[in-house]
Amino acid sequence: MTTSLTQHPIRPISLYNHGMLVSLVAALAFAAPYDLVIRGGRVADGMGNPAFFADVAVRGDRVVAIGKDLAKGREEIDARGLMVAPGFIDVHIHSEDIGKIPRAENLVRMGVTTIVTGNCGASRLDVGKFLGEVHRKVSVNVASLVGHNTVRASAMGGSFDRPPTAAEFEKMRQSVDRAMKEGAVGLSTGLIYDPGVFSKPEEIIDLAKVVRPYQGIYATHMRNEGDEILAALEEAFRIGREAGVRVEVSHVKLGGKPNWGKNREVLDAIERARAEGIDVTQDQYLYTASATSMSTRIPAWAREAGKLKERLADPATKAKIVAEMKKDLAERLESDYGYVQIRNWRGHPEVIGKRVPEAAKLVRGSDSLESQMELLFQMTLDGAGGTFHGMGEDDVKAFLAHPHTMVACDGGANDPKPGTSSHPRSFGNNARVLARYVRDLKVLRLEDAIRKMTSLPATTFRLTDRGVLRSGAFADIVLFDPAKVQDNATYENPQQMATGFRLVLVNGKPVIRDDRHTDARPGYALRRR
Repeated sequence: MTTSLTQHPIRPISLYNHGMLVSLVAALAFAAPYDLVIRGGRVADGMGNPAFFADVAVRGDRVVAIGKDLAKGREEIDARGLMVAPGFIDVHIHSEDIGKIPRAENLVRMGVTTIVTGNCGASRLDVGKFLGEVHRKVSVNVASLVGHNTVRASAMGGSFDRPPTAAEFEKMRQSVDRAMKEGAVGLSTGLIYDPGVFSKPEEIIDLAKVVRPYQGIYATHMRNEGDEILAALEEAFRIGREAGVRVEVSHVKLGGKPNWGKNREVLDAIERARAEGIDVTQDQYLYTASATSMSTRIPAWAREAGKLKERLADPATKAKIVAEMKKDLAERLESDYGYVQIRNWRGHPEVIGKRVPEAAKLVRGSDSLESQMELLFQMTLDGAGGTFHGMGEDDVKAFLAHPHTMVACDGGANDPKPGTSSHPRSFGNNARVLARYVRDLKVLRLEDAIRKMTSLPATTFRLTDRGVLRSGAFADIVLFDPAKVQDNATYENPQQMATGFRLVLVNGKPVIRDDRHTDARPGYALRRR
C-alpha cells in the first residue's frame, strides 16, 4: 500500500516551542558543504592501483569523500591535468632540530608531508618532549625512532671501545623503553658512527627486544655498504630474527667501484631473509653520491672517544692511520680523494662544493695525497661533512625497481643559506623519482612510484590513516603535474627547491600553493600506537 504525504502531513517545527529550527539550520549549513573539493584530478590511491578520475573532498583534517560530482566545497580546486596523491612519507630523515626550521620548505616543496627522524642511531633522547615541541608547530607530521648511538653515549660516557657494563646496559634498556612508551616507532642504529661502531650484535639484539612488545621496527645503517655488505646484511637479519622485530635497511646502496653491479646479490639476500620469515624492507635515495661526516674516512679506532688529535700527535700512531687510509683507497680503486666533495666546513666557505684535491691546493698549497689526508684530519677535527661520489646508476635503478624499496632522502629540513651547502637529495629526492625515474627513464609506473612514497612507508612504520587516499584517512594530499614536476638541485647547486607542485595539504591545511609556502604549520606529532 502506498502512503501519501497528505495522510501523514509533516508537522512544522515551532521555533518558539522547541528552539530547534535555528540549531537544525546551523547544523545543515555546517555539514553540507565540504571545506575543500579537489575537482577532476587523476587520483592515485597510494596502494599502486591504477589511477582514476574523481573528485576528492576534505573536511577538517580528513578526507571525507572520493567520487564523481561531489557537493560544493567552501574552496574548490580545479585539478584537471594534475595527479592527486597521498602526501609523501619520508622514513629516513635527520631533523632533530626541526623546531628551528619549522617550515621544512625543502621537504614540503617536493611533496613530503610526514617524516620519520631519529635515524642512523642519532635521535633526541627525550623523544616524548621532542614530539611535544613539534606538535602543530611545524609544517610536516613528525614521528621519531630512538637512536642507539644517542642511548649508548648517554649511558657510557666517553669510553666506547668496549661492551657496556651491566649497569650501563640497564640504563640503555630503560632509555629505549621510555622512548617507546613516549611514542617512538622503533630503534635505529648507525654502525659506522661513534659509538655504535664499537657495539656487538648481542648488545643490539637485547635492545631490539625492548621494542618488540611495542611492535617497533629496527632501522639500521649497517656496518658496511660496500665490500662486506652481505655480512652486514646477515647481522641485520640476525638481529631481526633473534629479537623478533621487523628490519628496515637504511638507504640501501653499493658503495665503491669494485661493488658496482652486485645489486642482485643484495636483493637475493633480502628475499631469502623474507622467505625465512623476517620482515625486511629497505629505503633509498635516488643519487649516486652519499653524504655524511668527513670522519668516516678516518679509521674508527683512531677517532674513538674524540682523541684523534692526540693520536695524530704520535708519529707511529699517525703512520698507522695513514697506512689504513691508503689501504682503503686502494680497495676502492681510488688514487686519491677526488671522489669526496666538501659539503660544509665552518670557517672555510671558499672550499664548499670543491673536491678534496682542489681544496687541499687552495688551503695547503699542495694537492698531494699527503696534503689531502692532512686536510681530512683537520676537517674531521672541525666536524666537517662531505658528499661521497661512489655508487653506480644501474644499482640505483635496480634497487628502486624492487617492490619493497621505499623512497627516502636521508636528509632533513634545510634552509638555504649563503656560504653553506648540502646534498641535493634534501631538496629534490621525491621530485627526482617522478621526473627522472618515472617520466624520463620509465623505471617505474607512476602509481608504483607513488606507492613507494606513501602506503608502503606508512604500512612499514605503522602510521595509521596515512599514505592512502580514502574516506577517513588524514588529508595529507599532493597535487602535481606529472609532465612538469622537476628536481632542480644539483651537486654544484644543491639548495634549489623542487617545482611542479600545485598544492600540498597537511592535515587538510594548505602548506604549498603553486610552489609557494603558505607558512602554515599544521603538522602533528605521530606517536606509536
